[in-house]
Amino acid sequence: MRVFLDANVVFSAAYREGASIRVFFELAAAGACILVSSPHALEEARRNLASKRPERLADLAALLRNIVVCAEPSSTRVTWAASMGLPAKDAPILAAAVESRCPVLVTGDRTDFGALFGQRLGGTLVMLPAEALELLVT
Repeated sequence: MRVFLDANVVFSAAYREGASIRVFFELAAAGACILVSSPHALEEARRNLASKRPERLADLAALLRNIVVCAEPSSTRVTWAASMGLPAKDAPILAAAVESRCPVLVTGDRTDFGALFGQRLGGTLVMLPAEALELLVT
């Protein structure tokens, strides 16, 4: 299963070596899923890590080797995602997940994605990390 990771998930995995969110990367290494993200999301993760824990950037680079980088979404799809109530910084995330045909979008962003959790939008189910992990391991 293709699993789209939002910037906050990638950031959290790189922020601390023992982070529980790293299980996504372990599952991908075991062939249980394919991790996908967009240049937009990965740049956000890199930028946030550089400002908060620059010493972890090498770890981020290592994690990125396990992520398929999809194309940025079309402006039409971004407009559609914005119509779901997402702010300009997050609409490209949902749009990229849908255009890259990922059945699952994993995000810990309760503020901006909270109203969309559990909804299937354009074929992509928006989920919290714990819910997505449960889906992957059952």
